[in-house]
Amino acid sequence: MSLSIENTIDVRVYESRKTMGAAAAERFAREVDHLLSSKKEINVIFAAAPSQNEFLNCLYDCNLNWSKINAFHMDEYIGLPSDASQGFGNFLRERLFGKFKFKSVNYLNSNAQNLQVECMRYTELLAQYPVDIVCMGIGENGHLAFNDPPVADFNDIHAVKVVELDQDCRTQQVNDGCFEHIGQVPTHALTLTIPSLMKADFINCVVPGSAKAMAVKNTLEEQVDTKYPATVMQRHPNVVLFLDYESSSLLAKAWKITNRK
Repeated sequence: MSLSIENTIDVRVYESRKTMGAAAAERFAREVDHLLSSKKEINVIFAAAPSQNEFLNCLYDCNLNWSKINAFHMDEYIGLPSDASQGFGNFLRERLFGKFKFKSVNYLNSNAQNLQVECMRYTELLAQYPVDIVCMGIGENGHLAFNDPPVADFNDIHAVKVVELDQDCRTQQVNDGCFEHIGQVPTHALTLTIPSLMKADFINCVVPGSAKAMAVKNTLEEQVDTKYPATVMQRHPNVVLFLDYESSSLLAKAWKITNRK
């Protein structure tokens, strides 16, 4: 089902991945400080992907009160060893969760004996700690977290679920250098659903690279439709989309002139 709607996404284009990452980190830090001016603690969901590296690296330069942040991550492969470097919890532990003293860090356990029980456990955590900020990217197939087009549901009744990964999603993991070949890429994962992500007060979306150019174009120029899961951000009132020149290369000229930084 599709819906035509005015696009309220704040698009910002930068000369390089480095300047894009720095700007995204600065915007995130401002939002954190703003929220903590009226809240004792806040809740943030982070994405784990090479596309987030520049943003995550630049967070080291931000003087944030991490001890007032409860951290979550948005998806996890099923079937990998618990210490696999490709695991998203491990990715974030190495680059972020293990670098600062958070109030709490809440990991998805995709090796749980009962994955439905694990989905419920994480669902209860998300209910206990309602999300304030989501830091995310967009997949080559337009997915948000692991909500690929075949399983994306803008009205999902679940907060967390088990999904089968589509071929484009699994191919991206090879393209990103996370796996040597597609046979190594897990076929299933745990993911926060789209409604869980859209509950955030603020969405910080970082999408660099030429491989994401078509997904970015679809996100901004297509109607809201599960064929292009990231189009759901058009419905959210507070999204900033950080791009570099490569990921913005297919956008209409007016977008780039208006929003170039």
